[in-house]
Amino acid sequence: MKPITITSENYKTEVVNSTDPVFADFSATWCGPCRALAPIVDSLVDQYAGKLKFVEIDTDKNPDLAAKFNISSIPTLLILENGERTSTVGVGLIPRAQLETTLDAFLASSSDS
Repeated sequence: MKPITITSENYKTEVVNSTDPVFADFSATWCGPCRALAPIVDSLVDQYAGKLKFVEIDTDKNPDLAAKFNISSIPTLLILENGERTSTVGVGLIPRAQLETTLDAFLASSSDS
C-alpha cells in the first residue's frame, strides 16, 4: 500500500483526527532522495498497519503545512499525534533498518505510557 496523500483540505480529517499516531513523509516530486525513500516508506505501510497511519505531504503543493512544521530539508519524516509533532524520525534518505528501529522504539515507548 501507499501512504495517504495529505493536502491542506484533508489534513484535519486524516491527521489531526487520526486515532493512530501518524508517520508523515514531507517530500516533493523533484527530490531525488524523496523518490529513493518512497518504496521504503510504501513497504512500511503494511508492516505497521493498525499501529501507525502513513501519510505523504508534498511541500511544494502544501507550503502552509511545510511552514507549520518548520520543514527546511526534505525528505523529513515526523510522527504526529493530534496534528502536533511528537517525534522527528529523521531527515534525508534513511535506511529501512534504521526506520524500523526508530518506529519500533516509538511504538514501545508510546504503549508504555
